[in-house]
Amino acid sequence: MKMSYFDDSDTLYIEFKSTDIVETKDLDENTTLDIDSNGDVVAITLEHASNRTDIDKITLDGIAA
Repeated sequence: MKMSYFDDSDTLYIEFKSTDIVETKDLDENTTLDIDSNGDVVAITLEHASNRTDIDKITLDGIAA
């Protein structure tokens, strides 16, 4: 899993797994879901992230071994 924040475009990209994306679904005009061939969510993109999230307060819990 990887999370990237792009300050220049105020975009948050959260990748849940690294696999080929076969479809991108728009949830609204500022949110997209990337889907793989099994129908699983691969990633989510949030535009205007600083207004829609607490991007300045990121915490990480439960790291898998």
